[in-house]
Amino acid sequence: MEKPSISGHLLESASWSEQETSNVARMAEFIQLIMNDHDFDTVRERFRTYGVQHSRAIPDGLEGLLDYVERFAKTYPEFSYDVKKIIADGDYVVFHSHATVKYAHRGNDKKGLNIIDTWRFEDGEIAEHWDAIQALDFSMRVYALAAGGKIKNANGVF
Repeated sequence: MEKPSISGHLLESASWSEQETSNVARMAEFIQLIMNDHDFDTVRERFRTYGVQHSRAIPDGLEGLLDYVERFAKTYPEFSYDVKKIIADGDYVVFHSHATVKYAHRGNDKKGLNIIDTWRFEDGEIAEHWDAIQALDFSMRVYALAAGGKIKNANGVF
């Protein structure tokens, strides 16, 4: 099995089961393609579903997510998502990450967004997604305020 990596960093734990390692590898591939490479066509080819969305600003399903991130990437073409920590527990994978919208801001923990994403897998596919996002600077606080008011699904945050 290929070791999970994202942005060139190997991400693995000796304590993960084969299933957990597989889920992390699948999630790392997904995140690298969508959030860093902005390769939405490859995501559509490799991932059949995305499931229930609990992030209030994003509609359910793969196309809802891709539409949201594609529009964000057009506004912020230098957008990136740097995974800092991964937790795997059975069907759940959690990424704690630092997202930035400019190359110059990468690695600066006073810029961008502090994001905790949680995904639940079912039969090797992404079945559910939750997130918690903390804006780290003024421009991201303004963006979060503007984007946060538009509820695109009725799933609730829990």
